Amino acid sequence: MKSFLCLPLLSAALTLALASQTNWNRSLLSYPSKPRVFVLSDIANEPDDSESLVRYLVYSNQFQNEGLVAVTSTWLPDKVHPELMLEVIDGYEKVVDNLNNHAPADSPYQSADYLRGIVSHGPAVYGMKALENNNACSPGTERLLNSITNTSSNQPLWVLSWGGVNVLAQALLNISLTHSAAEAAALRSNIRVCTISDQDDTGAWIRHNWPDIHYITSLHGFDQYNVAAWPGISGEQYYNFDQGGPDSSLVSHEWLEKNIRIGPLGAKYPDFKFIMEGDTPTLLYMIQTGLSDVEYPRYGSWGGRYLAVCNTCDWDNVYSDAVDRVTGMNNQTFASNHATIWRWRQAFQYDFAARMQWTLSASETNQTWNHQPVVILNGTGGLNFMRVNASVGATIALDAGETYDPDGDGLSFEWFQYLEPSTYDTHAKGNVGELSITVGSGGRTASVEVPSAEGTCDQDGCQLLHLILQVEDSGTPPLTSYRRVLIQVSNSTAVDE
Repeated sequence: MKSFLCLPLLSAALTLALASQTNWNRSLLSYPSKPRVFVLSDIANEPDDSESLVRYLVYSNQFQNEGLVAVTSTWLPDKVHPELMLEVIDGYEKVVDNLNNHAPADSPYQSADYLRGIVSHGPAVYGMKALENNNACSPGTERLLNSITNTSSNQPLWVLSWGGVNVLAQALLNISLTHSAAEAAALRSNIRVCTISDQDDTGAWIRHNWPDIHYITSLHGFDQYNVAAWPGISGEQYYNFDQGGPDSSLVSHEWLEKNIRIGPLGAKYPDFKFIMEGDTPTLLYMIQTGLSDVEYPRYGSWGGRYLAVCNTCDWDNVYSDAVDRVTGMNNQTFASNHATIWRWRQAFQYDFAARMQWTLSASETNQTWNHQPVVILNGTGGLNFMRVNASVGATIALDAGETYDPDGDGLSFEWFQYLEPSTYDTHAKGNVGELSITVGSGGRTASVEVPSAEGTCDQDGCQLLHLILQVEDSGTPPLTSYRRVLIQVSNSTAVDE
């Protein structure tokens, strides 16, 4: 017998509240849960770190911002430049009031003075040289240690590395020397690392010594950046991959000049030297859209999709590039790690452009501001995944009819299955049970039939299927929000052996 997921009724209070709101003042998309974020950047190595910092600042109201630390790297081995971070923050100071006119009440932008207060620097030496004095700590390391040992928060600390990680190495060494083994392990369990390749020799050292740390990075040979996932943000022409797949116009000098280099903060966004914002995928991984959850690298995000490097080890905390199969602009199918990022390019570039418009006052912009749609699915808002347990052959009823746009723009709805997160096989189609999706009510509703046990269940159990609702508004630029539905399939007719 097929089972159905009933739609919960709205409370009378919520119904009244929604009815009383006009299109203009309906609540903006909010961020009730904010990840703790600590950034390491080899700013001055090339322009891309300054570019990434501009983007970071216009998304900074989504995070608990705990550190901005200038570090060295392979290509900047003996200098650190925190003063360049302060220069970008100077531009932010001139626009933060404008940004706060577009921030939800629960997620204001922090003052420039606060951000200046978390700027610091690591040692001005390359990689492992920072560990030669054993328990030595740079100012940036001391700030990182304060965040790692902060017992007032039970949330993980995300270390985003846009350069080398010797500051993290110093912190971990200090912890191992000053805490018991059990205490040090407990502190490490609260650390998450998301890096852009290995940019010094301490990354491999950290993973070797502390394989229990949750660590996301692209692994490849020295200087072979073309095979890493992160160039998928903008590097197809420079590195010559996936030609005809992504929309290259959205990462061109011309597009950036028109849409990003605007206003006092946009003036801090330099021309790129090699590719635009090579470090930004770590930030895109953290941005809250309803598509992803930072604790699940294999599920996919604006910043890419990553799998455990060793799925049969006693430890499986190191994650590296996965592959998606994506139809490109030329209607050809591309199977690559780069595609796990560029498949979302239009959404993340338009979203950035809209936020840069927020930095402008009414007298500085010739267009209306746009804000992200707010997705409400089966009466429930928020950015968390919706989880459904369903038997093979069941039908699930999904209703996004209460979804709204804060600006009153028109909305378009797309429901699709994201096949790749359900399997480790690079050929997801044919190895993952496919949902049958019937859309109604102008796209606002979907009737989803769970596939049969064949191809979905085996002796080890049944698959977790991923359904994405993508909602785009008609504003300028059009903005996208998501809601992911996780469908855990069960085979109620299976007989235990």
